[in-house]
Amino acid sequence: MDWEFTEDGAFLALCDAFRESGETSAIEFLANGEGAFHFQELTQNAAGEGIDLSDSDSLDDFQQNVIDTMESLCQD
Repeated sequence: MDWEFTEDGAFLALCDAFRESGETSAIEFLANGEGAFHFQELTQNAAGEGIDLSDSDSLDDFQQNVIDTMESLCQD
C-alpha cells in the first residue's frame, strides 16, 4: 500500500478519539460508535486514494494494520 494513512486527517481524529476514550484496546474502540465512525471515514479516504478495499481480505488486512498502528502510536 503506497498511501500513508497515518497522515490522513481521519486517522489523526481516530487517534485523538482513542486517546480521549480511555479505552486500552483498539479493536474494542473500533467496535463502538465513535471509533467505527472514524474508521469508516478512513476507509472512504483510502478508496479516494485508490486503495481497493472491496474484498474482505483486503479490508481485514487494512483494519488489522490500522489496529496495530493505533496500539503502537496512539496510546499515551
